[in-house]
Formats: sequence, structure tokens, C-alpha cells
Amino acid sequence: MKQDASRNAAYTLDCEDYVHVVEFNPFETGDSGNLIAYSGNNYVIIGTCTFQEEEADVEGIQYKTLQTFHHGVRVDGIAWSPETRLDSLPPIIKFCTSAADLKIRLFTSDLQDKNEYKVLEGHSYFINGLVFDPKGGQGIASVSDDHTCKIWTLEGVQTSHFILHSPGMSVCWHPEETFKLMVADNGTIRFYDLVAQQAILSLESEQVPLMSAHWCLKNTFKVGSVAENDWLIWDITRSSYPQTKSPVHMDRAGLFRWSIISENLSATTDYPGKMASQFQIYHLGHSQPILMGSVPVGSGLSWHRTLPPRVIGGDHKLLFWVTEV
Repeated sequence: MKQDASRNAAYTLDCEDYVHVVEFNPFETGDSGNLIAYSGNNYVIIGTCTFQEEEADVEGIQYKTLQTFHHGVRVDGIAWSPETRLDSLPPIIKFCTSAADLKIRLFTSDLQDKNEYKVLEGHSYFINGLVFDPKGGQGIASVSDDHTCKIWTLEGVQTSHFILHSPGMSVCWHPEETFKLMVADNGTIRFYDLVAQQAILSLESEQVPLMSAHWCLKNTFKVGSVAENDWLIWDITRSSYPQTKSPVHMDRAGLFRWSIISENLSATTDYPGKMASQFQIYHLGHSQPILMGSVPVGSGLSWHRTLPPRVIGGDHKLLFWVTEV
């Protein structure tokens, strides 16, 4: 837990293993602690972290592990449930994972005696994205290389099934109107009405492969993605084609994520698995990145719920960058 100026990371946290996925909890938990989940090769660790930007008596970052969940197989994705609460008695930790064995696991814990999970099976190829219903947390959406988007109950029952034209890459739920779902496949972003069970709008990237797309939760008229080595931004009130397009990485891009606290901030990473993975932070008011960094064998990207920090997983490390809003 130290300053890491050589890589421009504000803080680093040492881990026991290579970090495949990392996710800040985006929901209010009733506690001052900021929940974070990250995965090694066959486990998921849940912890809390507090930054000096929010607590005057903290120097740098203060981290505490709450629970380690043994997973048995490599984790490819993590999604937090809005039912997670740290101020309840007992506390409730709920999240789901996608894994290399093509299964979704729903974990529930009280950080004491109750530590259980339920397996959701139905995808026939790799799962590239999953997300909880952000209001009640009673549904899970997932997309896969098997050309499907599936909606699940917490009991594992499929309530919706959408056939995609190519591998599903990303899925996002509208933060307020939870009958609306955004699904990105390899070239097209579609918005579905879950009541009518049909697509109601589509956006075209005009280039493939589209690797990642994200709905801006601060302004849901904005959608961003990375395709090939470009960064693309849509205003869905104006056109089905991107209003902004710019090269962001020398090689193929990997992830795109909007900041949770600002509709003008976003981040991208290049394709995972490289010896030195690059990431960039963009502000829509600037033509050039406002921050660039490098992570040895980096993967994962997540923004803090209320503060500027974002985190990227690396080789036995979590690395945190801080940007002015």
C-alpha cells in the first residue's frame, strides 16, 4: 500500500495472485467502507478500502479483507447486487460471477456462518458480461459468445432469451427504468424492452470487433464503446451512428467504462494479456487523454462509486489512479 509514481498509480495494493477481474461495488451499502471484489485464479476476495481523499486520518489507502470465497475455476466476470448491505444485522454480501466453465455463480454471505452459492447454467460458450437489476437485484442479465442474452431469476430460471447476430460482448441495465436493457454484440448495440420482449433501438459501430460497450449512468442518452483500436461515443437522441470517434490504442482496445460520478469521464484499456497493458482516461471536453498509464499484464477496470479513483488489476497487484473530476 504505497505510492507508485513510476507507473503513475496513486496507490498499489499487493495481492497473492494475478488479478483477473476487479469491481468496486457501485451501490450504496449504508456503511462508509467502499466494497471491492477481485479474483485470482480460483477465488474471489471481498474487501473494503478507504482513501485519504475521503478520510483525513487515512494515509494513502486503507484496505481490509472481509471474506475469501473459494471458486474452484477461473473467474471471468463479477457483478455486485444492490441487495448488498453492510449496515444490516447481519451484513449481506451478494454478488455473482461468470467463470471459465460457462456457469454463473450467485454468492450470498453474512460474513459469519452463512457462505453459500447457487449455480446458474444455460450458456454454451464463454460469458462476456453480466449485471444485476439495479433496483431490486432480483434479476441477472448475461451475454455470451453463444450469441445469446439471457435474463435469470435468483433461482436460476430464465425469464427472457434474446438471440444476437454475433457474440454478446457487454450488457447494461438502465439505472431507473429497469425494463430497459442495453446489449452489445460484435458490431451493434441494441436496447431491449423487457416487457415487450423486443429490441426498440439500435446503434451501429460501423467497425468490428466491438470489444466493450457501456451505458452512461449519469446521462443515459450517452453510450460509449471501443471497437478495433477506436473509442466511440453516441448521443442516442441525435443519431444511431457515433458522434465521436478517435483512435485510443495502438493495438486492439479491450474495455470501455464510464465514470459513475461524471458523465464527461471515461476510461479505456487495451486488449488484455499483453506484457504491458495501456489505459487512458478521457474527458469529453478535451481532445486528448487527460491521463495515460501502463500496468504489467493488466486486466479489469472499475470506477469508484463516489470518488475519482479507478482500479485496474495487474500481476499480483491492484493499482489505483486518481483523476480530478
